Amino acid sequence: MEFEKIRAIICEQYEIDEEEVTLDTHLEDLNFDSLDMIEIAMDIEDEFNVEVPDEVLEKFVTIGDIVDFLEKR
Repeated sequence: MEFEKIRAIICEQYEIDEEEVTLDTHLEDLNFDSLDMIEIAMDIEDEFNVEVPDEVLEKFVTIGDIVDFLEKR
């Protein structure tokens, strides 16, 4: 469930085809810069009612990393 929501957020905000976003997709392959990551973190915080600390945000490499973080909360 978390993956589908994350994928929807990313695809909608950045106009990316859903087929391009998998658990193994690297964020750098989507050309996300640090500002994009902050925006994604804010969207995650709003959608899932969690806080994404900066030190955790910096460790996100793949979509799967984001999903793992959410599942552990």
